[in-house]
Amino acid sequence: MFAPESCLPTSVRPEQPNPNASIAAASTTFVARIPPSCRARLRASRRDHCTGRVARYRHGGGSVKKVSLTGIKPTAQPHIGNWLGMHRPSLELAADPSVSAYYFVADYHALTTIRDPAELRRLTIDVAAVWLAFGLDPTRTLVYRQSDVPEVFELSWILACFSPKGFMNKAHAYKAARDVNVAKGEDEDAGVNMGLYTYPILMAADILIVDADVVPVGQDQVQHVEMARDMAQRFNHTYGAEVLKLPTALVRGESGVVPGVDGRKMSKSYGNTLPCFSTAKQLRKAVMRIETDSTPPEAPKDPETSLVFKIHRALLDKERTEALAAEYRAGISWGGAKQLLAEELEALLAEPRAKYDELMKDPSSIEDILDDGAKRVRAIAGPVLGRVRDAVGVR
Repeated sequence: MFAPESCLPTSVRPEQPNPNASIAAASTTFVARIPPSCRARLRASRRDHCTGRVARYRHGGGSVKKVSLTGIKPTAQPHIGNWLGMHRPSLELAADPSVSAYYFVADYHALTTIRDPAELRRLTIDVAAVWLAFGLDPTRTLVYRQSDVPEVFELSWILACFSPKGFMNKAHAYKAARDVNVAKGEDEDAGVNMGLYTYPILMAADILIVDADVVPVGQDQVQHVEMARDMAQRFNHTYGAEVLKLPTALVRGESGVVPGVDGRKMSKSYGNTLPCFSTAKQLRKAVMRIETDSTPPEAPKDPETSLVFKIHRALLDKERTEALAAEYRAGISWGGAKQLLAEELEALLAEPRAKYDELMKDPSSIEDILDDGAKRVRAIAGPVLGRVRDAVGVR
């Protein structure tokens, strides 16, 4: 869902502190805390793991692929704003030959809000079908369900034991919920469950259990990756060894807010979306609802003030955007402008819609993909958890 750091221009790559110096110092100070036998097992575990990792991910001229991890929370079906801001850049990342891209359906994260088991199961299959329909190739990526990887939850508990309460109090989601309660005059922790409070710890476990190098996120999710990095550093410092890899947040470039049919940000909560998997007729009807001004049909129109144009240009390259703007200035009617947008959307979404419908007719095929992905990712997660267990002294 975002470009890997190696694929970004140097000027926009996220700057991260070099962890090696602090870890080396920590190793000198704290290595004596680990019994010699444990240190030997830890070194062997890391050596075996690294050897396997290189074998799995070497490509081309012998370089090692970066591991990118994207978590997908089960939600309702996507709209065109989701596709532009999340699905399209993520699929571009998955196609990058220098990256090993992992995608998981975060069904346990969804338990903070979803209480209907049938709904959770349905949404889990649905969100996997959406990504597969958009072109995510399970033969080139890892696609799995979070709940099928028990190593995540064992690591989550271990990380919780190294996460001070004051540290967790700083999590944005918890602070936002608390601020809402205070503004209402309620107890600051009203309605806050421990799943929400410890959400960053489970997210850190998701990231660290697969030795992720980069985690593509929007700006509002950067803190979660930073917290995962802090937890890994704290753990490594305690045990005087590089047990856990330090991940880097990969912040996607802002593609701009895609407006909805009423001019506000496109959002399911506003009911102003252009749904990706509605029928062609339903999609055209939604396009025709886009608000316009009172400019006469034949009069020249300023594309920069047109809501129809703002939505349409998000789908186009520079050359086609300029050509479309020229049509607006030449006096295209509002009906004509909306028809062009509807045709553009149908050309974009017809094939994914058909693929989605096909997948949903056979949910077992999606289950097979998720099951296979879980088996493959557990082969990666197992050695990571083994390093952690060796470090803490658990057999």
